[in-house]
Amino acid sequence: MNPLRVALADDEPLARTRLARLLKEAGCEVVAELPDGPAVLRWLEAGGSLDALFLDIQMPGISGLEVLAELQDCQTCPPVVFVTAFAEHAVRAFEASAVDYLLKPVSAERLSKALARLQQGAVPPRSVGELKSVLSAAPRFPVKAGDGHVFLELKRTSHFEVEDEVVYAWAPVGGKPIRHRTDWTSLGEVEAAFPNAGLLRIQRHLLLRPEAILGLRPIEGGRAAVRVAEGLDLEVSRSVTPKLKELLGL
Repeated sequence: MNPLRVALADDEPLARTRLARLLKEAGCEVVAELPDGPAVLRWLEAGGSLDALFLDIQMPGISGLEVLAELQDCQTCPPVVFVTAFAEHAVRAFEASAVDYLLKPVSAERLSKALARLQQGAVPPRSVGELKSVLSAAPRFPVKAGDGHVFLELKRTSHFEVEDEVVYAWAPVGGKPIRHRTDWTSLGEVEAAFPNAGLLRIQRHLLLRPEAILGLRPIEGGRAAVRVAEGLDLEVSRSVTPKLKELLGL
């Protein structure tokens, strides 16, 4: 059987590189790695041919769902597999007639099942209700703002930190990382709120969203430091460092 010719689009470079590696390891021919929705449309308009397209749902400019809507108006729409960190978006992907969906961080086992479905040309019948019963993560959460709350998207968050039984979410404001106070009192509550988001406990007081990592460097004692924003590095414990490196394909 000839290898599947696939392209992928994700605005997060680390996630894009990792998915490309997993696809290649699964025997696929990755013909394009694209940073956003407009790049996908331009590449296809230029004559790119595919057996499948892996699309991140939440991208700046044009979302993955909007890309699929554009492609469905064409005669040559490749089968689409959506990739998302949020279960709520997975339900929308199913409603949008995607062949399949993958929750981040994508596992090799789950990817293998999606590729088998593509090769067989079969989309098993599933209901939106069934998906909702299996998937429970929420894409955003409240943080304190004055006397009230505002909602922060998980994708904008690099990590969570607990201090004196108060959990803070770190997310940029005006390009600078800012600590936002939440209503949670432990990191366990955060993990319970986002069971499918792939959050990783790198220290007792730190919970990291791996997709937010900009870089990694080794430090003494078998540990590592990860950069999540300009001027903001987090130390990873020695016991977690090997797992994180494996997750990142290092």
